[in-house]
Amino acid sequence: MKAIFFAVLFHTVWLAGPIVAAPLKVEIRGTPGKYQLFRDGQPYAVRGAGVDGGDLAALKRYGGNSVRTWHVDETILDKAHALGLTVSLCLNIARERHGFNYNDETAVQKQFDEARAAVMKYRDHPALLSWIIGNELNYDYQNPRVFDAVNEISKMIHELDPNHPTTTATASISESLYQVIRERASDLDFLSIQVYGALYALPGYIDDFHIDMPIMVTEWGTIGHWEVLSTAWGAPLEPTSTEKAYNYRRGYLEVISALKGKVIGSYAFFWGQKQERTPTWYGTFTAAGEETEAVDSLRYLWTGSWPNNRAPSIESISLDHQPAGEDIALVSGEAYSASVQAKDMEGDALSYVWSVMKESDSTQSGGDREKVPDVVVRIDESTASSIRLVAPEETGAYRLYVYVADTNGRVAHANVPFYTKPAK
Repeated sequence: MKAIFFAVLFHTVWLAGPIVAAPLKVEIRGTPGKYQLFRDGQPYAVRGAGVDGGDLAALKRYGGNSVRTWHVDETILDKAHALGLTVSLCLNIARERHGFNYNDETAVQKQFDEARAAVMKYRDHPALLSWIIGNELNYDYQNPRVFDAVNEISKMIHELDPNHPTTTATASISESLYQVIRERASDLDFLSIQVYGALYALPGYIDDFHIDMPIMVTEWGTIGHWEVLSTAWGAPLEPTSTEKAYNYRRGYLEVISALKGKVIGSYAFFWGQKQERTPTWYGTFTAAGEETEAVDSLRYLWTGSWPNNRAPSIESISLDHQPAGEDIALVSGEAYSASVQAKDMEGDALSYVWSVMKESDSTQSGGDREKVPDVVVRIDESTASSIRLVAPEETGAYRLYVYVADTNGRVAHANVPFYTKPAK
């Protein structure tokens, strides 16, 4: 009878208030080259994505099992748990490039205390998978004491929470950085590395730098905007959504899967949409929530099967009969042709939306929040894969975007940078 009473009481507390349950033990077992993550005693392969407001139900539906954050978020923990997902929760540790001084012992202690409060609050949450102690703290850093602070927080976590491993996420990796982390943050359980085009260099980094820690790839996906060719005026050339989808598949199959035993899991970037250099560069969804081919690729990688209806694909885009990649200069006020070649695997009818935005003048870096560039003109042409575009009057740098949608709300996109100059 008592057993029944306590079972009912536990069930009531679970439904009526904050989630309370015994945490599941997460640990890494094995030796260098043969590491594996375990959760509740069972092997746990992380098939995840970085999420900040994205559709968790869709991620679950398409075969994902985990999400990572860039800050402490109780809401995402609860939502993830309701869906059977896990969360690698990031403690928002201050970055030196934002002005934090790691020689200021008072500020460092205050940050430690804030991290401790977060650990005490969320250490028993059943969705919690691991603690990420800061994101890309090495980006433009000078003071190695940042990793002393990471180590102290890791030791504190291990004292308060023996059930969840600790890591810190770095912007790529170098031999010198790895040595600093090994010397100053030796308490970490694994290393999280974030790489885009450099993902293909990761196997060489592991060998050349003698990395023997377990690795999680906590950001990967398309090619970074700093890794591509640019126009004469400095506008990076963005891959099409089709090229990005291919890169997701290639990167995962050729590198992440091939490094099994060294890499214990991965989080694709980015499950949702964000403005970073352009509104389309890193998101696997559009701003309106439409799915792109990158979502299809992740579903295939996570489940081994494609969706019944796939997003459209783009073969090419041109402006003034010039392909993206040329230094396209237009004369203010004059009309030019633009066209896109797109197709749909199921033969769905395609519709097109074109727009011109100013080139981003944001100076932020490292994924910091940016202002969305102004839309100069929008052209809705439901069946037009070709348009006539009048070049903006104001001299400067712009991008022509096209969004190609099928009848199921799935979208492909591409853009072309161009420069408008005054008429003579």
